Amino acid sequence: MSLLSFSLNMGVNSNSSSSTGFRQRDYFKITLLVFAITALWQSLHGFILPVRILDFVPEGQKNTYLGLITFTGLILGMFAQPIAGAVSDRSHFTWGRRRPFILFGMSAVILLLLVIGAAPIYAVLFAGYCLMQVASNSAQGPYQAFIPELVPPGKRGLASGVKNLLEILGGVAFAGISSVLIGHYSNGQGRYWLWLNLGLIGIVLALATIATIAWIKEKPPDISTEKKPFWASAFEVFRVDLKHHRPFVWFLVSRLLVFAAFTTIQQFALYFFKDVVGVADPAAASFRFLIVSVAGMLIAAYPSGWLSDHIGRKPIAIGAALLGALAVLLILFLPKEVNVLLLPAALIGVALGAFSSTNWALATDLVVKGEEARYLGLANMATAGGGALARLIGPVMDLANNRVANLGYSVMLLACTAYLVAGALILVKVKTKQS
Repeated sequence: MSLLSFSLNMGVNSNSSSSTGFRQRDYFKITLLVFAITALWQSLHGFILPVRILDFVPEGQKNTYLGLITFTGLILGMFAQPIAGAVSDRSHFTWGRRRPFILFGMSAVILLLLVIGAAPIYAVLFAGYCLMQVASNSAQGPYQAFIPELVPPGKRGLASGVKNLLEILGGVAFAGISSVLIGHYSNGQGRYWLWLNLGLIGIVLALATIATIAWIKEKPPDISTEKKPFWASAFEVFRVDLKHHRPFVWFLVSRLLVFAAFTTIQQFALYFFKDVVGVADPAAASFRFLIVSVAGMLIAAYPSGWLSDHIGRKPIAIGAALLGALAVLLILFLPKEVNVLLLPAALIGVALGAFSSTNWALATDLVVKGEEARYLGLANMATAGGGALARLIGPVMDLANNRVANLGYSVMLLACTAYLVAGALILVKVKTKQS
């Protein structure tokens, strides 16, 4: 079904919380914005930022400066998302608790694209990127409450599968576009192509934001909800009642570990193909690995979400984490040839697609009613924490490689296996109504 065929007057409304009121097209309406957000970050992290940084820093220091800017932005976004979600939970805007945050946050992101393109020095680029992380996550925190608020419990797995599918499509589509456009830009030359790339991203963000604001009709704010000052709401963001919500804490730990494993594989794939496999073009090899993984994700994302509505979230999420562990071990023990390693690449894709869909559905089942955005913000905080943990293994790998050639990559793969197995075992402790 084409997204363009949706009529603006056919919005998701508060009545769609019943199984009869929630229609097939509504799945796309409440998840469309993730396509644009993923397109933004995939393009920025994979292509635009690495090239722009070379305008300001020496070649030999590019990884340090790239790591500094992305790590700092990640930490800021990690805290901004649950704070914005918690504040929106208690907001009393007449046109909805979530949409004002989405509109203002995404508008700021679009404006900050100008800073990314025009920054004359590294410090300005650094500030613009960090502000963009805060703005984007301030919109994402409230936005993510739409699934638990508007989707019936029996359809949240499928909704999470659609969300995951659109994330994959947005990332892959704009990775391809950005890789072509930014290839014409280097050291300040070919700025037209840089601005064309940023402009296309801005257009997609604007269209997705407008569609989300127009299509989704929130129920009027509950005036009985206690209204607290901003700092009071922000302070309470990270408070979780361990006695009554222990399953959600175990869920967060499991999610952090599993995503740490998948992010580590992605982060160090190019260096693995360069140093261990020894191919002449490691970028091309890692891209093949990525494409096969994405194919596996596409195959698994939608059906796993649907299946989790019928047999439960935990069995699929646990199985996906263990499948990922098996795939990582295959990388460690299989012959180090690109074509051979495409098998574990496909398995990693299937595992990540299935885990992402069902794990997010599990998150929507565990959130506390009335505080959906805050709890889902904490869930994404675990995802960001996994990304930070993935980057911390880099020095350990370098230390091991300096002792024995390529030993660091074996350490990395074994660590990923341990993360995935531990994440699966911890999920067993998560008690839900379904279980």
